Amino acid sequence: MSPSAAAGPGLGLPDPERENALLVGIIEATSAGPALEPLAARVAELIVEATGTDVCFVHVLDDGGGALTLTGATPPFDGCAGKIRLPVGEGVSGWVASHRRPAVISAGKEADPRYRYFPELGGRSYTSMVSVPMESGACGLVGVLNVHTRSRRDFTERDVRLLVSIGRLVAGAVHQARLHRRLTAREQAAERFAEQVIAAQEAERRRLAGDIHDGITQRLVSLAYHLDAAADAVARRPGPGRDMAARELERARELTDLTLQEAHAALAGLRPPVLEDLGLADALASLARSIAQLPVSIAADTSRLPEHMEIALYRIAQEALQNVVKHSGAASAAVELRCDESRALLRVSDNGRGFDVGGRADDPASSTYGLRSMAERAELIGGRLTVTSRPGVGTIVTAAVPLAGDADTRLY
Repeated sequence: MSPSAAAGPGLGLPDPERENALLVGIIEATSAGPALEPLAARVAELIVEATGTDVCFVHVLDDGGGALTLTGATPPFDGCAGKIRLPVGEGVSGWVASHRRPAVISAGKEADPRYRYFPELGGRSYTSMVSVPMESGACGLVGVLNVHTRSRRDFTERDVRLLVSIGRLVAGAVHQARLHRRLTAREQAAERFAEQVIAAQEAERRRLAGDIHDGITQRLVSLAYHLDAAADAVARRPGPGRDMAARELERARELTDLTLQEAHAALAGLRPPVLEDLGLADALASLARSIAQLPVSIAADTSRLPEHMEIALYRIAQEALQNVVKHSGAASAAVELRCDESRALLRVSDNGRGFDVGGRADDPASSTYGLRSMAERAELIGGRLTVTSRPGVGTIVTAAVPLAGDADTRLY
């Protein structure tokens, strides 16, 4: 016996037990999580079970309010979810969305001017249908619910009221799921943008590194050879001014060697190979060892982070340590990296002279150390940079970055 035949002439639930089961099922479905597609699919399944109809479609209004997308359906049409789109005002569902009123067709739906045939949804196999808006006073219209039966069904006012009530029950959950999907899409777009910006910055750094290596350093090496040759020539030719010329050549060679060392240091800073090869923890350790002016201790979690996040945190640590060397007068510094399921925390501290942040320790731009670029890097990956310092007690620069797994936590 088919479900529609078992249900009799109407959709009305035969006993309170089934009605309670429907209510509990809807509450469980709306509480299961913020994902829209599973919610719509479960609601469609519950409606068919409770009403004895043959198939249910859940159409959700898009963010612009101009079209409906089939988001949930019962088998055999569940594979069509996400593939059917209907402009508001077109078809029966579009008419319901436009007029905010139920539509009931007991027979002859192909003759109804509102009807639109979708081959994928097998409309000709179903005789009767009810279409109701999913809306509530708090969130407005969020979509349309449709039920269909193979055999003719003369739907009653109570049938329609039941479906309208179901629509109201799930409207709020669908609205929240849409907001969650929209926020997730924005977060993903922001993350892609951050990845692209950081990738562009690193590409420019690689280009500059290549220019320095292939241009400046090669010329400096060549200059060193010429200076050595000139020094040998001067040494072999005694005469007035030889000692002065030798001293000047020696000084020029010293400056050349110093400039070459600085070029190599700049190359290492522009493109640290250890970051690409071994990850952030080893790159921070290598960075700490490269600071010859003072001892830098390192305590870094070896957990791997997304590439663009590792690059940004490395650059923040790099710039913070450069500030320590240039400005703090510190005897030592420390770098700490801690990661858990919710966030990554990078802290660079020193025991230097410190400074007055003017009561705005969370505003790096207010400091005298030029930390704006570090704050911008942290913000680019969705994080926050804070600076804590007082004269005579040193400085702590902290970058806290939420991880992807914390997105849901931030929503609720």
